Amino acid sequence: MPWFLIALGLIGLTLGAEALVRGSAALARRLGMSPLVIGLTIVAFGTSAPELIVSLQAAFAGNGAIAIGNVVGSNIGNVALILGLSALIQPMRIDAKILRIDLPLLLVATGALCVCLLDDRIGRLEGVLLTAGIVAYTGFTIVGSRKEARSVQEQFEGALPRGPRAFLFDAIWIAVGLALLVFGARALVDGAVDIAQSLGLSQTVIGLTIVAVGTSLPELATSVVAAFRKESDIAVGNVVGSNLFNILGILGPTALLHPIPAGGLTRLDLGALILTSVAILPLMRTGFRLERWEGGVLLLTYVSYVTLLLR
Repeated sequence: MPWFLIALGLIGLTLGAEALVRGSAALARRLGMSPLVIGLTIVAFGTSAPELIVSLQAAFAGNGAIAIGNVVGSNIGNVALILGLSALIQPMRIDAKILRIDLPLLLVATGALCVCLLDDRIGRLEGVLLTAGIVAYTGFTIVGSRKEARSVQEQFEGALPRGPRAFLFDAIWIAVGLALLVFGARALVDGAVDIAQSLGLSQTVIGLTIVAVGTSLPELATSVVAAFRKESDIAVGNVVGSNLFNILGILGPTALLHPIPAGGLTRLDLGALILTSVAILPLMRTGFRLERWEGGVLLLTYVSYVTLLLR
């Protein structure tokens, strides 16, 4: 039954995120937002909606270990598993903007998270600061998008999902998406708690593995498809942007509404988080490409981490 709940939850989260993105993107387009801004904000937030809803659901249900494990595990998996797998499929060409702006911001956000975790909890004040960070980053992204070339604008125009044509249908898609996300999050958290209890594993470990990988399925699908299409900028930008949003846009609002206990995290978890965040900088700077062998190293790092975690 717990595994059925997890499967049902993952289906609900995946379908909910898709419906929310389609409805929101169509509504934003109708309200006059540019395709690039929609792609950088609404679509990016929509693909991270599963992590946000799961973390909120877990925190309010008294399962804060799953909430923090979900974000930390997702960030480790996004780099080591998703980016590593994508690079194995197709070597990744790195946009200089990601190295110059987005990746340093991710390193700062990761460092800020580690400081927040020194007292084994993320309180409301820290939630305010993290939330302010995602607001500032979003504003910076929107302002910067106005300077992008027409070719980039056209790329996002073609990449945006096509939603329904009537306002009523936009609203229905958004409502259905939110309902599926809430239902999926509850099923996933309930199933994860049951499995943790039956296997004698901590909720943190379940959050770092099953829940983290499950809520990262939208990012996994996006990056793998982009790798097959040789759209490396989308694959790399998706991972870096998702990790930044996970820290600022998920843990921030969650802690703001309900403080998150984080006593279940170990030095291994924080070490893996810091290592994967820092390691991609020198890897990406080797000719502004992420080669297949480097992707293999990242993938091996993830397998080793999970093995140590479950032993």
